[in-house]
Amino acid sequence: MVKLNTIETEQKNERTKNIDRLTTKEILQLMNEEDMKVAFAVQKELDHIVEAVDVIYEKIVNGGRLIYCGCGTSGRLGILDAAECPPTFGTEPELVQALIAGGPGAIMQAVEGAEDDYELGIKDLQAISFSDKDVLVGIAASGRTPYVIGAVTYANRIGAKTIGLTCSKEAKLGIITDVSITPLPGAEVITGSTRLKSGTAQKMVLNMLSTSVMIKLGKVYGNLMVDVKASNEKLIERTVSIVRSTTGADDLEAREVLKECGYSAKTAIVMIMCHMTAEQAEDALKRAEGHISGIIEDEIN
Repeated sequence: MVKLNTIETEQKNERTKNIDRLTTKEILQLMNEEDMKVAFAVQKELDHIVEAVDVIYEKIVNGGRLIYCGCGTSGRLGILDAAECPPTFGTEPELVQALIAGGPGAIMQAVEGAEDDYELGIKDLQAISFSDKDVLVGIAASGRTPYVIGAVTYANRIGAKTIGLTCSKEAKLGIITDVSITPLPGAEVITGSTRLKSGTAQKMVLNMLSTSVMIKLGKVYGNLMVDVKASNEKLIERTVSIVRSTTGADDLEAREVLKECGYSAKTAIVMIMCHMTAEQAEDALKRAEGHISGIIEDEIN
């Protein structure tokens, strides 16, 4: 039996013990005050997040993948982060993936018992041919979920790097992973509802992990997402805007150059700023490992 009173995320919040008697404004005020604690909890884990980012970056540069693994809210947050990488950073869908206990059906509706299945975590990793080239981020607010523990244990056994993201100190997940990220935002507004502060803390950390890695991979120039995929009208316009703001080109020139290079903002920027053809720009980007700044600096020098 699980002893809930020993788990950090199951503690009662004294500040909210009478929340059912409050007005709407008072409820919201109290929730907002509690949420303010989350960013500070994440801040205390920055050194561990740095370590995790460097591990993920090294694995991806060497041909590996980033895999998230979680249950319930934690699993859904991993799926959200993974799903946003292709449209935002132009990555292949296989590069960042997420597994959730119970499979795709668990995204919308809880699959009872799946999170307690230790072996299922192993089977799900094997199903995507997880190897020691990859890195696994196990996400569990309590730090004890069997599905995640099973997956991490398997990843450790085959020599892969593992990262734990939990909101409970001294949790098993933090002990068995190579890097442990443990923001402690405190007891939830509603006891045990880890979709609240714990979920927010996890989302903030996942934002940091994927975004930092993508910046290091050259998928951002300045603070612009230059590898964005122009897959719909809004994103086409965003691509035009990125090229114009970066190069100073007018609307017509930006659109003409983008058409020439298949609407790659990164290629278009190099074409305009370095006076290159699409082919020359693509070759230059390959040599610079995707980093626009390196090409611009070389041209200036």
